[in-house]
Amino acid sequence: MNFHIYFLSTPIILKSIKETLYKKNSSYNNLSIQLVEFHLPYLHELPPHYHTTKDLPPHLHSTLIQAFQKASSKFPSIIETLKPNLIIYDGFQPWVATMASSCNIHAIMFYVSSTSNLAYFYHQFLYGSSSLTSLFPFSSIYLHDYEIKKLDIQPIKPRDEKAFGYMILKSFEQSHNIVLLNTCREIEGKYIDYVSTIGKKELIPIGPLICEAIIGEEEDWGTIQSWLDKKDQLSCVYVSFGSESFLSKQEIEELAKWLELSKVNFIWTIKFPKGVKTTIEEMVPQGFLESTKGKGMVIEGWAPQSLILNHLSIGGFITHCGWNLILESMSFGIPIIAMPINHDQPLNSRLVEELGIGVEILRGENGKIMKEEVAKGIRKVVEEKTRKQVSLKAIQLSEKIKLKGEKATDEGVKKLLKLLC
Repeated sequence: MNFHIYFLSTPIILKSIKETLYKKNSSYNNLSIQLVEFHLPYLHELPPHYHTTKDLPPHLHSTLIQAFQKASSKFPSIIETLKPNLIIYDGFQPWVATMASSCNIHAIMFYVSSTSNLAYFYHQFLYGSSSLTSLFPFSSIYLHDYEIKKLDIQPIKPRDEKAFGYMILKSFEQSHNIVLLNTCREIEGKYIDYVSTIGKKELIPIGPLICEAIIGEEEDWGTIQSWLDKKDQLSCVYVSFGSESFLSKQEIEELAKWLELSKVNFIWTIKFPKGVKTTIEEMVPQGFLESTKGKGMVIEGWAPQSLILNHLSIGGFITHCGWNLILESMSFGIPIIAMPINHDQPLNSRLVEELGIGVEILRGENGKIMKEEVAKGIRKVVEEKTRKQVSLKAIQLSEKIKLKGEKATDEGVKKLLKLLC
């Protein structure tokens, strides 16, 4: 069957999607994908280039969520114009399902984080965190007290409609019978079954969806590849905290000390929020770049991540445990050194340890990372005996994902087709 797909998002997001489609297929205009602009209302503190979570300063996250909610009034006219047969939406727009239903259109949610996260928070949403008769049944997925305070998950219980967690879970509840997941049963089978049971919905794993290397990355790859080629196999760690998490100057300085103390080779990508004018030289400790010359490469901004992770010299990945980064690391069989910061990341890091594909850096009671623990975690993955065990599990999981991934996606598409027929 032939489908015409409308991809609706803000202009700044569509700009990057258009560039990606063009790089992967220069004749993308011939594809049955039509990009449709969805304009958010004007807010002085949130200009159009901030209408995306990518590179968004942390203090503007709640403002972006508010802007999406205020834009809901524009959606009925878009539905009327496009007349879609099915709508797939993410957790930022819980109002989509309600409006679609009023037009007799099925709307299903695509949940983009880990299902273990969804299981944990939906359990709290339904039963509350203090009920002794309804403890979360998976003891390896939990939050420390300092994480609960930092995440501020309490608004879920009184159902505060402005709370991000409540919005995501409401989007889940309003999805029409089915919820799509960016995962697979090999990674999160028991969590898929649990959410399906308590949520009374069919959960369809269609992942993991991994962003492939695209034409043009090679231009940035040459220098990095030459540097990596000179290193021993599995002797380097790659350090990245994604495009939506930013370290403070103090955190960058601390991480620099940890890397230097670990004495391993590293490639570290550092990103700053849009509008922040600074340089790597200003952010790292004085003398760090010189003292680690030869052992470390520090890159400002974007880097060809999939190509780096696929290089034979990479033996570990230091990351905040954003779900997309975890999936990418899994697909290449690279052990993870987890340093979660916020949002879904702490629970994602617990899943990494449960699967045996990485280690989480231990913190003190107040959540502060101890530098000796970071160096210990890095050495554990890259140098010590546990490397073989962790690497083997990571590679085995990678092979299972590749074997079952395409089949799971095909099955998911078939179930979607039934909705359209």
